[in-house]
Amino acid sequence: MSTARRLKPPERKTERLELRVLPSVRKLIERASAVTGLAAGDLAYEGARRVLEEHERLRLSGEDREVFLAAVARPPRPKARLVAALRRHGKLGR
Repeated sequence: MSTARRLKPPERKTERLELRVLPSVRKLIERASAVTGLAAGDLAYEGARRVLEEHERLRLSGEDREVFLAAVARPPRPKARLVAALRRHGKLGR
């Protein structure tokens, strides 16, 4: 097996994170842990990963935002083939 294809060794848990939470939050975390089988730290990781994933998916840079807004403001005219297909399927009036 080539070096590039080898899996890197698993990362070890060496860092510690302590939180002060409300009793109701602790109960919620404990219930989620019991339901999922994940440790509290793993639940925190999954939540953080999901938040960042959603943020990255929704965030537009300045240039991207301008291109998107221009496309929404001035959409292209539908192609003749699309109009014909919609008429065939009764989705567009004559």
